[in-house]
Amino acid sequence: MRPDDRIESEKPLKITYDLRGRGEKKWFVLKVESGREEMIKDALQARVSANQLTYLIPRVLVPEEKVLEIRGGSKKPVPKKLYPGYVIVEVETDEDGRIAEPAWFLIRETHGVQGFLGVPFDRRTRRPPKPLPMKRHEVERVLALMEEKRGVPKIRVDFKVGDTVRIKEGPFENFDGYVEEINAQKGIVKVVVNIFGRATPIELEYWQVEPL
Repeated sequence: MRPDDRIESEKPLKITYDLRGRGEKKWFVLKVESGREEMIKDALQARVSANQLTYLIPRVLVPEEKVLEIRGGSKKPVPKKLYPGYVIVEVETDEDGRIAEPAWFLIRETHGVQGFLGVPFDRRTRRPPKPLPMKRHEVERVLALMEEKRGVPKIRVDFKVGDTVRIKEGPFENFDGYVEEINAQKGIVKVVVNIFGRATPIELEYWQVEPL
């Protein structure tokens, strides 16, 4: 871990003024360094807590869903980022719709945060920006996917309908065919292969086929 990766969680900003109740909370998208989303989220949350600003920034999320990765016949649940390189944050805005100043300074000074979506940071100005908030249906969709993450994971495979695949297990081992249908709920794929000169659909489990 690099020294600057221990981030800013230990640096209170000594903010002495309070905008509690003056504006409303909205969800925004932050552009962050790709591959460090979780670390940046944790650092931002730690700074929020250290500065007692949870009333201004109550939630910071890395949008993810849980998928089942099938490799070598085994299934493994893994988190999959919905928007690599982005974090969403709930922030209080002032009466003009701008980010509350204490929240703005804290977010801007968190290592790895590059700006709000469509509004890169301009460190020459100390005036908080007025980025476009997420729409309600966008927020609801992300939160619903986050909730699904706690339930049954989706199945992720390395092929799609129309792809050519090879059967690697069962009586039709080493037959090539194309994917006609995928049943994600059951983990079943229908592959059409040529048997005695006739196109024949065969139902197989995901792990029984591999892409070519």
